[in-house]
Amino acid sequence: MARTKVQKKEILEKLENIMKDAQSMVFVNFHGLGVGDTTQVRRKLRDEKVGFFVSKKSLTKKALEGKKITGTLPELVGEVGLAYGVDLIAPAREVYEFQKSTKGAIAIV
Repeated sequence: MARTKVQKKEILEKLENIMKDAQSMVFVNFHGLGVGDTTQVRRKLRDEKVGFFVSKKSLTKKALEGKKITGTLPELVGEVGLAYGVDLIAPAREVYEFQKSTKGAIAIV
């Protein structure tokens, strides 16, 4: 279902707020991850005070434009989400731990 301009603007604002407040961000490909596993990932990340947000890749790229963020933007292919937090290593650590148990259904991009 197509998003309206108002919905896209709200998503873009949320992404900009996430990027403003986050100390670290990790792009996550979750292709092939079932609903049950997705729920587990979100619950585990929430317990570790790590957020997880999924949006259109074009909106994510637009939110990153003009930001003074270090690092490189990976090629965003497939279903991509954003794990973020105030802890520098928690987002990457938690996604990596879950990646080991799901056998490639979720991966850091």
